[in-house]
Amino acid sequence: MLLSEGLSMQLYNTTQYAIRILSYITHQDKASLCNAKNIADALEIPYKFLTKIMRELVVAGFIRSIRGREGGYILSKPASEIALIEILNIFNDSLNDEYCILGIGFCDSENKCALHDQWNEPKSLIQNMFKNTTLKDLIDKGNRL
Repeated sequence: MLLSEGLSMQLYNTTQYAIRILSYITHQDKASLCNAKNIADALEIPYKFLTKIMRELVVAGFIRSIRGREGGYILSKPASEIALIEILNIFNDSLNDEYCILGIGFCDSENKCALHDQWNEPKSLIQNMFKNTTLKDLIDKGNRL
C-alpha cells in the first residue's frame, strides 16, 4: 500500500490492475474464455504488464489459463470466494503489523514511531475491510472498476 503526497492511501498499480482484471473476467460470459489481448485493450493495461499479472493470478489459483487458439482465462473459483486481502497478499500490498506509517522501517509496540499508537485502530479497520470484502461484493455494488 502506497502512501503518496498528502498521505493519501493507494494500492500498488499491480494490485489495482489485478482487481480490475479479475472483475473483468467475472463480468464475462462464464461459458467463454477471456483473451489477454482483449482484457488489455478493454482495461487499458499494457499487454506485457497484464500478462505478468495474469501469470501471478494463475499461480495463486484465482484464474485458469487454457492454452491454444481458442484459449484464454477463466476464474477458477467463484468471485464470492476471493477476498480482497488474498489479492493484496499476492503482490505484498497489505498492511502488516511491522509496517511503519511514517516509512521508517520496523515498527512495533516496543519500537514505536511517533504515530504508531494512533495508526493501530485505522490500520485494523482497513485490514478488516480487505479481509471481509470479496470480489463479488465489489461487483455487486455496480460501481466502476
